[in-house]
Amino acid sequence: MAKNYKSAGVNIKVGNDFVENLKVKVRSTYNDGVVSEIGAFSGLFDGRFKDYKHPLLVASTDGVGTKLKVAFMMNKHDTIGEDLVNHCVNDIAVCGAEPLFFLDYFAIGKLNLNVGEQVIDGVIRACRMNGCALIGGETAEMPGIYNDGEYDLAGTIIGVVEKSKLIDGNKISTGDNLIAIPSTGLHTNGYSLAREVLFERYEVDDFIEELGMRLGDCLLKVHRSYLNVIKAVKDTTGLHGIAHITGGGIKDNTMRIIPKGLDLEIDWFSWDRPAIFQLIQRLGEVSEDEMRQTFNLGVGLVIVASPRATEKIMNLLIDLNEKPFLIGKVVNR
Repeated sequence: MAKNYKSAGVNIKVGNDFVENLKVKVRSTYNDGVVSEIGAFSGLFDGRFKDYKHPLLVASTDGVGTKLKVAFMMNKHDTIGEDLVNHCVNDIAVCGAEPLFFLDYFAIGKLNLNVGEQVIDGVIRACRMNGCALIGGETAEMPGIYNDGEYDLAGTIIGVVEKSKLIDGNKISTGDNLIAIPSTGLHTNGYSLAREVLFERYEVDDFIEELGMRLGDCLLKVHRSYLNVIKAVKDTTGLHGIAHITGGGIKDNTMRIIPKGLDLEIDWFSWDRPAIFQLIQRLGEVSEDEMRQTFNLGVGLVIVASPRATEKIMNLLIDLNEKPFLIGKVVNR
């Protein structure tokens, strides 16, 4: 029998139809800077930043990690794209940047149009919510690499910040306070350990009383965007740094912006940890040190502020219906 690409597991027509069907939705994310169309070899964005004196481009790339495994188990794919975009947005927003455009990479063994559309719909929805244009991406069918029904998802974001308004932590000093903003759950980190612990005991569809929902729904809570939070406070005098709490936990991520010679003094029991973290620690007999290094423990963002600015920033956050809380301060090492 004659061989061809389709018999080898790659259907070019299905892939082309997939991209064509998404074009209208993708255009809904466009802003004034986009000068290309989906389907070209590359995405084009106008590099004239008329409102900036000295623009700095800010870039970040990331994936969703093994949270994808929970999406496969639940057969729920419409929020994974939001996780990806929001994670990337947060990574550039903490230095004061505004997102400009996004590119996604979606790889799958055999393209299922329904699943693919759900995944990319999540990317598109989050791009619109964050004011970020989706100007390109790659959909790759790779039979033999991924199991049936499984895929991988990654993305790259580009943003811009005025050099004079860059938030880089260099003003952080002894006595600065650590203001925490709650997470919506695990976000996109710690899932390998969480799955090992939780799925020894529960099925993904099990309703767990202390969570108030099915386990899978809890684990698929969307990694939230903090862009609007950061926009509201970033120009406040006395705001010295912002950290996005991802893999490595609260201390390791916040230390990334702390100047040499300084350290963090965190009161780890000053807030109530969400039930999902308590459940993981109890069932897995996970040590306190391991919990602190692996999970965000209910803190998705840490703002480092001078004592004088702390109350003002807290009030601005409360006006946004946020629930900020103090978790510690900066000290000499």
